[in-house]
Amino acid sequence: MLTHGVRLRLYSLWGGGGTFRGVPVRRFPKWKLLTLLWMIPYESARRPEVLRQVLHGLFTRRAPSWINFWENMLGAGFACLYAGDFRKNPPSHIHAPWGGAPATAAWLLWRLDGHQFSAAAHAYDIYEHGGDWWLKDKLEHALFVHTSTEMGRKSLLGIGLEPDRIQCIRRGLDHMPRVKPLRALRDPLRLLCVARLVEKKGLRHQLRIYAALHEAGVPFSARIVGDGPLRPELERLAGSLGVASQISFTGHLPQHEVWRHLEWADVLLHSGVIAQSGDRDGLPNVIPEAMSIGVVVLTSPVAATTEAVTAGVTGMVVPVTDSKGWVAALRTIAHDDRLAESLRTNARLWVEENFDAHKNAARLLAQFQRVIPS
Repeated sequence: MLTHGVRLRLYSLWGGGGTFRGVPVRRFPKWKLLTLLWMIPYESARRPEVLRQVLHGLFTRRAPSWINFWENMLGAGFACLYAGDFRKNPPSHIHAPWGGAPATAAWLLWRLDGHQFSAAAHAYDIYEHGGDWWLKDKLEHALFVHTSTEMGRKSLLGIGLEPDRIQCIRRGLDHMPRVKPLRALRDPLRLLCVARLVEKKGLRHQLRIYAALHEAGVPFSARIVGDGPLRPELERLAGSLGVASQISFTGHLPQHEVWRHLEWADVLLHSGVIAQSGDRDGLPNVIPEAMSIGVVVLTSPVAATTEAVTAGVTGMVVPVTDSKGWVAALRTIAHDDRLAESLRTNARLWVEENFDAHKNAARLLAQFQRVIPS
């Protein structure tokens, strides 16, 4: 299908299927992995040096985790099984939107048949357990590398990639919502967190911040939108801290329901930390989404959140272990109308400049046009 002058073929390595914005998505059926029994010998006979390189990597380096090992094997399996299809109907360019399995597939298709490719690397690819197993090997051969934060760009420079090939292009909103009015009386203060309930979101710290608010006599109502393995522990902790009645855990919600909660909220709290595995957030989409609609953002200074949230300008920033600092910041937001309006106005301007999906998609398209032969 032709979109913006580009004829797209979309493949989903995990799940997927159906269509995306009218473009069919070709699903990778996992039963096809059984055919690797004869496809690996066939492709290896064609390009034995590729097999030697892969085997050398397997036996001379250790995968950072089993999940990363199998992600890379999934990408390698896709490349082996679809190499023949790509030879019959060669693409002008292959783009891998993640540095794990998709980048492995693109890199091996390049090694097998010379298909030029680009790739993206985001926080999970760069930091989880020290980063993807083959990340540098894959990305150093890409015509360009796309990442969505300056933090990611600096880290990719740190592993030796060439500066001119790394492009920081953020994600974005399809349309800008109307900015809701500031609630005249923010009492109780309406607090919202939208996050997977996993270690890097720092939710144990966040519950202690709610307890500090309760102890300081600041009226509030909090909603935590999302689900994950820590939910039972967090619900027990809320009870033991004496704030369970002021916090509701909604579980996972569809995107339109998340926007309904943003309409309700005065403040979005993001209490991100660096997990023991090294994983951390980049710039979670919900932060610029909240900024776009007029919700004040209060975040910890971890990862790339402060690329959008500048303390005292587009939001407020407090170390996640400083519960008294969070209480003071939330008190200020509750009572200082002038500051709250200034933060909301500046935040919306940042989103319009940096998080417009159409502007950012045009920048990514320009990169494709630069590297794809006429």
